[in-house]
Order: sequence, then C-alpha cells, then structure tokens
Amino acid sequence: MLRAHLARRCPPIHFLPVRATRKQQAQNEGQLTSARTLPIAGSPQPKPSTNLWSGWLRGTLFATALAIVTTAPVLAATDDIKATNFLLDNGMEVVVIPDHRAPIVTHMVWYKIGSADEPPGKSGIAHFSEHLMFKATAKHAAGELTRAVAEIGGSHNAFTSYDYTAFYERVAPSALEQMMSFEADRMRNLTLTDDVVNTERDVILEERRLRIDNDPEAVLNEEVVTTLWQSQPYRIPVIGWMHEIEKLNRTDAVAFYDNYYRPNNAVLVVAGDVEPETVKSLAEKTYGKVPRGPDLPPRDRPSEPVQNTRRTLTLSDARVAVPFFSRHWVVPSYRTAEPGEAEALDLLAQILGGGNRSRLYQALVVQQGIAAAAGAYFEGTMLDASHFSIHGSPRGYAKLADIEAAVDAEIARIARNGVTTDELEKTKERYVRSVIFDHDEQNSVANMYGSTLASGGNVKDVEEWPDRIRKVTADQVKAVAARYLVSNHSTTGYLLPKEN
Repeated sequence: MLRAHLARRCPPIHFLPVRATRKQQAQNEGQLTSARTLPIAGSPQPKPSTNLWSGWLRGTLFATALAIVTTAPVLAATDDIKATNFLLDNGMEVVVIPDHRAPIVTHMVWYKIGSADEPPGKSGIAHFSEHLMFKATAKHAAGELTRAVAEIGGSHNAFTSYDYTAFYERVAPSALEQMMSFEADRMRNLTLTDDVVNTERDVILEERRLRIDNDPEAVLNEEVVTTLWQSQPYRIPVIGWMHEIEKLNRTDAVAFYDNYYRPNNAVLVVAGDVEPETVKSLAEKTYGKVPRGPDLPPRDRPSEPVQNTRRTLTLSDARVAVPFFSRHWVVPSYRTAEPGEAEALDLLAQILGGGNRSRLYQALVVQQGIAAAAGAYFEGTMLDASHFSIHGSPRGYAKLADIEAAVDAEIARIARNGVTTDELEKTKERYVRSVIFDHDEQNSVANMYGSTLASGGNVKDVEEWPDRIRKVTADQVKAVAARYLVSNHSTTGYLLPKEN
C-alpha cells in the first residue's frame, strides 16, 4: 500500500490527486483488506499523521461544528493520554499510549526507510519490500498472519511512504503477544525465492497500471511532483518508475531487506487497552530476541537548490469532465524549519484552505459561487524539505482561470495585509480541537507518534505541538505567506478536458 503523503503526517504516495479530502483518503486506505493494495488517494494529503500532525489530523473537520471557546480546558483532555517510551537492548524504540476505553489494541512497527532512501535505479524497492514482508518465513507460511488476524476479527495492513514503511494490526489485547511474535519473526526471517519475488513484482506492475497509468489525475500528479523537486529524491514516485520496477529482482529485494529491516532501524508503537509494563515485557520477549543490525549511516540526501522559476504542466484527457489546477511550493518541514515557521505554515494552510470556514471556501464556494472545490495543504512531517499546496476547480460556467486568479488574490492579500488576531485564534482553536478529537481513534494516535519518530522527531515533538501552535503570531503567518508562496517560484499542474 502506497502512502502518498502529499500525509497529514503522515499515509503513501506523496502528492496524490488534489480533489479528494484528507478524510476521504484515510477512509479509502482503511477499507483495504489486502496487503497488496496500493491506494492512491485523491488528495495531496495522506492521513497517517505526523510530525506534527499535519496529514491525517488536519483532514478532520469535526471541529468546525463546535462553538469557539478557550483552548485551555480542551487541551486538558489530553492529560488522560500519556505516552511512555523506552529502548530495547537491541536498539528498537518503543512507544506505548494506554487507552482503556475499549478492549482493543493497535500494534504498529515503523521502519525508518522509505522510497526516498532507495538506491539509484531501484525505484519502487521500498514498496516492493513491504509487499514481500507478507510472504513466508522460516517459521510461518505465507498468509498465516492474515489468517490469524481474521480468526480473531482483527484487521491488518501496511503502507510505504517517502520516509518510512509501516505495518500494523488492530486486535484484542489478548492477541498482542501473538502479533508481536509474527512481526518479530518477519523482521529477519523472510524466505524469498525467485518465484515469490517475480510473482509479486508482477502484482506491483499491475498496481502501477491501475492506480497511476490508467488515471489522468494520478499521471499529472506524478509529473507535478517530479517537476516540483529538482534534486530531492521525493521527485521519484513511491511506487517507482515502470521501467525500473520491471528490473527489480530477488538480489535487490534481499539486499534491501537485509540492510534496513532491523530492530535498531524500527519504532514499535502500541496504543490501546494495555499498560506500559505489559508491553515492555512482551516486547523484550519477542522483539528483544531479534539481533541488532549494523548501525546505519545518517539519512543524508541531496538538498533542494533555490528555485527561481515558475513551471507549469498541462494534461488534457478525454476522461476529464471538470478541470482543476493545483499549485505547489517547496517549503521547510517541521524538521528543517526555523522555530515557529512550520507551525505558521500549518496555520496558514488552515486559514487559507482548511475546511468550510477557510478563506478560499468562503470566498470562492460560498460567496462568489465560482468554485466546486478549493483548498490548501501543508505536509509537515517530511524528513527533509516539504511542500505547500493549493488547489481549485470551477463550478457552472466559471473558468479555471477565474479560480486561479481568485486563489492568487487571496494569497497576495494575506502576504500583504496578514490575518486578524481573531481569525488566527479561532483557527488555532479549531485546529487543536481536531487533533483532540483524533485521540478518539487509536490508529490516529499511533500514526501521530509513529510517523513523527520515523521521520526524525521524538515524543516531545508530538506532546508539545498544541502549545507551539498556540504561540504562533499573526506576523509569523504573514511572514511565511510572503516568503514562500511566491507564484514565480512555484509548480502548477492543470488537468483539462480534451477538446474535440
């Protein structure tokens, strides 16, 4: 399963088509029952969340129906959810988030390896390896984990993104040790034959045809991403290029698996009806027996050069009924930004296009009635630089050029005049509340911590995020809009109906 996190921080082929909401994307992924599926959601915002909670959490719009009150009592609600983290002797980091409201546990293993870490010419090997993890080991036959989860009414899956690969099960607490045993076993004991590898490679090739090559939105999306990034490996699709996937073989798969699937390159996140002491005991009993691998070198990647041009891409296709455009800028992530910048970009995305109270929605959809959709998105949980995106599509007799001009005007207005204190405070309130509501979902909480730790952050980053958001000033929001959202330094994609 590909996580195209263009994901609140989070699930896996970055830069998905812009039309679907983050919430829709997350739902699409949640409906998957086969580890072979490669959902390419319809939005540049995946939901396994994040460094700081941008992908998944951001898509939640529950808070828009709530009255505006002070945030202090709301944040107090998080006091009941305290994460505990520790290291096993073999270097595996463990995070436990107790939640005793229901007899359910979410068990996730995050590997600090994604498509941006692939060797040159081997695009798609990270996602390929994720698929192969569901094959036989020396101890378990292929499909045995799936059957074990199904027998107890649980669910499981996996996803690959630019910066990490994750595997998860949602089961009753009594099955936690069994799930740990399965994951610890396949961490080192896969038995890969040429037949197994070649068959699964054909599956991935078919996924690419279905999810990318057969979808004009996905085709344009892929080209936009490749154009946006000039040096960063984020420019390469998570699923990989067709001509390189075709050449992947058993030697490539075994080398990637042996190098990166190690306990000292993994984070275990357990959320639900458990106690930290119990999880620690079970983790030592299962994962603790897996030998530590060699220390991996730093994840140093090519840095992105200064961008000084405006680039546009246009795709006309007979299957397109309603045109749309999306514009993207390279911006800092939470990991690379100066203090307060990423938080300001997060709030700028919310003010500009984060739901039905945003400026773009109110101006273009409600007041002018020229847009069927308009929004903005910031993906903050990247290991390296990130991106900020806006998008829109016309309604009725309106032209795409009208939508684009109106969006540009709203951005220019914020860069010139800033935002009001009242607007900013209400946005903070809604945004923080949406995160609080996401604590009702174990998988959301687990994704917050997992994606953050797997992309260079730590538990403290997650816990202190609400306070950092509340400290953002109107001047900071204005500053990031003026500094980064410059149309002459952007990449824009246009998807148009094909003219006869």
